[in-house]
Amino acid sequence: MHRPNVILIAGPTASGKSTLALALAEKLKGVVVNADSMQVYRDLHVITARPSPEEESRVPHRLYGHVDAAKNYSVGQWCRDVGAVIAEAHDAGKLPILVGGTGLYFKALTSGLAAVPPTPPGIRAAVRARLKAEGVAALYAELGKRDPAAAQRLMPNDSSRICRALEVLAATGRSLSEWHREGMPAAVDPKRAAKIFLTCERQELVRRIEQRFDVMLAAGALDEVRALDARALDPLLPAMKAHGVPWLARHLRGEISLAEAAEGAKMDTRRYAKRQLTWFRNQMSDWPWAAHGEAAEAIQRQLSGG
Repeated sequence: MHRPNVILIAGPTASGKSTLALALAEKLKGVVVNADSMQVYRDLHVITARPSPEEESRVPHRLYGHVDAAKNYSVGQWCRDVGAVIAEAHDAGKLPILVGGTGLYFKALTSGLAAVPPTPPGIRAAVRARLKAEGVAALYAELGKRDPAAAQRLMPNDSSRICRALEVLAATGRSLSEWHREGMPAAVDPKRAAKIFLTCERQELVRRIEQRFDVMLAAGALDEVRALDARALDPLLPAMKAHGVPWLARHLRGEISLAEAAEGAKMDTRRYAKRQLTWFRNQMSDWPWAAHGEAAEAIQRQLSGG
């Protein structure tokens, strides 16, 4: 049996994943690789709590801030990018340590992903217009009837991926579930991965989420959103829906106070953390769960074959 040659660290937002990854990378000659769908965006440094320049100087970091906010960066593109990064790390004699909270990234990484054909712009525009007119709940209900397997994998308010699933149905006549049964293979053999889902006591997680957003505001999150808002990008782009961005944009437009924006952003983040826990419990049930103080030891045991 081969020993693991990659570490996968997932967990709810604000649970301390990046701190754990950095510590392991320093100890194990590792490369920290981003597996968070919002931290890929160049325009979202503060508001997504990306590693600081000081942290990035301590060990190599990859796939952070390499995508412009005007782009709709897909799971498939991340799989292609991360496959190359993992291969480069191995060639350099370094251990890739993937860290993030985007469950679909880890699912695709270890289970594979279909190479779905591109969607014609007209179909994409039509589905987005329906989203605006009917709301995400109506589209999710439709997806549940037409592609129950895809709907089960998605969170009910994940408008981008719900739209994507309906676009594929309209463009190809086939469901995402059908496409996912063929195509891009897994980039990582789950049997050769040391993996952990980082847990955190609920009240402590809430405290960390709220404190972190206050730190973001002090560090310039409002200016970051102001610069992003000035670009007048499509509000349905993933970067425009990052936690905190819509609320702070509303504050900048004079619709709500800064305190109201902060509370709204914290509320959204708390709800997202709860959904992350549920999703991983249902979709990645073979992952070991561990509290922060036990996670490093649990990873070490897996690396040594224990």
